[in-house]
Amino acid sequence: MDEVSRAKKTPFYDKHILMHAKIVEFANFLMPMFYEGIVPEHKAIRKSIGVFDVSHMGEFYVKGPGALDFIQKTTTNDASRLDMWQAQYSAMLFENGGIVDDLLVYRLPDKYLLVVNASNIDKDFRWLQSQLPAEGVELTNESDNVAQLAVQGPKTQQVLQKLANIDLETILYYHAAEGEIAGEKMLISRTGYTGEDGFELYMNPEIADKIWNAVMDAGAEFDIKPCGLGARDTLRLEMKYLLYGNDMDETINPYEAGLGWITKLEKGAFIGREPIIDAKAQGLRKKLVAFILEERGFPRHGYKVVKDGQEIGWVTSGTFSPMLEKGIGLAYVPKEMSKIGNTIEVMVRNTPISAIIVKPPFWKNGSVRMKHTK
Repeated sequence: MDEVSRAKKTPFYDKHILMHAKIVEFANFLMPMFYEGIVPEHKAIRKSIGVFDVSHMGEFYVKGPGALDFIQKTTTNDASRLDMWQAQYSAMLFENGGIVDDLLVYRLPDKYLLVVNASNIDKDFRWLQSQLPAEGVELTNESDNVAQLAVQGPKTQQVLQKLANIDLETILYYHAAEGEIAGEKMLISRTGYTGEDGFELYMNPEIADKIWNAVMDAGAEFDIKPCGLGARDTLRLEMKYLLYGNDMDETINPYEAGLGWITKLEKGAFIGREPIIDAKAQGLRKKLVAFILEERGFPRHGYKVVKDGQEIGWVTSGTFSPMLEKGIGLAYVPKEMSKIGNTIEVMVRNTPISAIIVKPPFWKNGSVRMKHTK
């Protein structure tokens, strides 16, 4: 049996086929790469509204009297600071300080919700299971029982408010609430992976078809577009939002990846804490930087980075930015060469193209709401 025939279909798969999406296999799911095209879908999110099927993401629930202690032990951020219905970006580390995955942690009234990357669902769950205490914590993988639709763009609140039974303005950035959309109960959160305002709708797969239709109908006046993985990647890269497997993995520690801000050493013990303290004390050897090509080109994952004819690093993510109309990317370079304003060269199809290291994000005009976060 080949790889594609084993791949899963999300609850929205029939919608993708109906709308003539280009389907690809991603993280063992059949997912839309694009419908109309990456650029128009990208611009729809930046200027108006679009929807992404993100049902391939993983959802784990952590319950019990020891739930918070377990999350504190297995993640880098400080979950004790979460208010009810608040979410935080975090990471999990191996014993050596390498990154297991990055994730979202939600504090809900009776449990915690962990949202992990699709490609890491099985690995993450096995790793978390291996860290469970003898009692006091119940860990369940509900990934197959949750459909998730991300609605993103500056018109999102206006559109979804037509369908919601709660005031969406009351859901602050990186918070969630229980509510109804089109008369159906679900978890409504406000995070996003695009740099624009938006909501994620976590629902029973049985109502996925109804919710897709309702959202598309409500957004018709703003020319709402279904969007695929292609636009999701270009949008997140314009914001320097990291992608596991490209920009970080088990060989990278959070400081090298620029994730020191979600690494709370002061909270006390967590897995991987001592090795990353040692690594930080010894001085980082490499650092993830953002760069813009000074000539036309399309940087890609794996391309070499050179300086004065010597290879010094590699591109982790790259694209041609639809908004900047320039080649942009992320790359690991030696710490001493990572200063903003420094120039490097990216080998694009064996041709060195000059690039300048810049302060991220690349796209600075997003509608995302950054207030009220801890």
